[in-house]
Amino acid sequence: MQKRRWNEVGLMRKVLSCAICTIAMMSLLSVHLHRFPHHSKLSDPYRLPNPQIEIRDKILGKEQEQRWTREFIPPNVSLGPLSSQQFPVWRPNCPILWKPVTNRDYMPCTQPTPNYTAPPESRGYLLAHTNGGLNQMRAGICDMVAIARIINATLVVPELDKKSYWQDSSNFSDVFNEDHFINALANDVKVIKKLPEEMGGAPIAIKYFKSWSGMDYYQEEISSMWADYKVIQAGKTDSRLANNNLPADIQKLRCRACYEALCFAPQIEAMGKLLVDRMRSYGTYIALHLRYEKDILAFTGCTHGLSSVEADELKKIRDANDKWKVKDIDPREQRSKGFCPLTPKEAAIFLSALGYPSNTPIYIAAGDIYGGDSYMGDLRSRYPMLMSKEKLASIEELEPFANHSTQLAALDYIVSVESDVFMPTYSGNMARAVEGHRRFLGHRRTISPDRKALVRLFDKIEQGIKKEGKLLSDKVIEMHKKRYVFLSTL
Repeated sequence: MQKRRWNEVGLMRKVLSCAICTIAMMSLLSVHLHRFPHHSKLSDPYRLPNPQIEIRDKILGKEQEQRWTREFIPPNVSLGPLSSQQFPVWRPNCPILWKPVTNRDYMPCTQPTPNYTAPPESRGYLLAHTNGGLNQMRAGICDMVAIARIINATLVVPELDKKSYWQDSSNFSDVFNEDHFINALANDVKVIKKLPEEMGGAPIAIKYFKSWSGMDYYQEEISSMWADYKVIQAGKTDSRLANNNLPADIQKLRCRACYEALCFAPQIEAMGKLLVDRMRSYGTYIALHLRYEKDILAFTGCTHGLSSVEADELKKIRDANDKWKVKDIDPREQRSKGFCPLTPKEAAIFLSALGYPSNTPIYIAAGDIYGGDSYMGDLRSRYPMLMSKEKLASIEELEPFANHSTQLAALDYIVSVESDVFMPTYSGNMARAVEGHRRFLGHRRTISPDRKALVRLFDKIEQGIKKEGKLLSDKVIEMHKKRYVFLSTL
């Protein structure tokens, strides 16, 4: 009897051990599947071999493999049980964080009115030399298309800026699809690739069009120049045409030029699609336009968190640039007014407060971050799945675009427009261009941080007055509900 009883106990122990092992294995499998869900298959040209493993090891290193599979909890966040009210804020991949915002009955409006006619007979040629970076040039080109229509000119494909801060030698056809641009505008404006040879010796009127000018300025002052010239050259292209009080067909023409005619060159479109597909292999992602770069910090005079040596370097850059008129800048005042880009650490705190979990894939749409890894550490510790062109593509794949900042910026533009969420840390040309394009394509979610209000919260966190957690999260979400991108949907 004693022996039989011990046999029964032994058998029960084995059954319990097997049950415990089975439950443990199922739990581990469940966690693994939750962290790395199966995504739709990509065609072979757009698939990286074992992308999650290879890029994970590249970002974190193999020694941190276990860390990769667990949820990172921001400092000062309570690990206690969550109530039903707390749960939506910190729930990983909460759908409301990703879905497009309501369109408020605003729809793309590019079709011309019934009164719109074919382009009238050309009175001469309009040359345009663009200035600035990619998105400043894009806006300027669209203005030149509209101006050519207003003054009855044949537009010569614009020359891209090769002398600005970025020193890019790219021509129009290197960045944009030249043939598509010409054909797409055939019913609006005559566009040619080069000035006809017979006009090579003709006198050219170089004119710096007044910024934010309306129809009267171009129909009267500029059009009057046709009496003496057959070629007019725009000295600068940015902000040449007013945004308001223009005829509907001129505004629609600008939209057609921007969103239908001005497509990127085929090689850029293909590489951009490749990067998007590789990002999508990780699921929904954020494109973070982290404008913490040397040129913008020097221009704005923002030095918060930088060393005195770094602050002096930025001031020297600002003083040496003759086009930047403001030299003496109070960095504290700039920051308090919300005129500074968020730092990488501030961007991380903000995204955490909104409820984006730390396993969220983030694409860094930017050039070289000032200070490099020394300032990216706080962002990477909270969001280790940081991607970029250089991490998603090989050196060989990016080689055709190397040393061409405009083409590299175009790749960032494509990935940003196609992202599930776009967040700029500074309201520059790129931020406005991408946000506008995303509205045009269906009001995709864009997060526009209220930097002026956030600075006060960040300062209190640094001073130890406030801590990260649900109270901070509620505050951040509340202050952004009335901004366009959220529309009280959070």
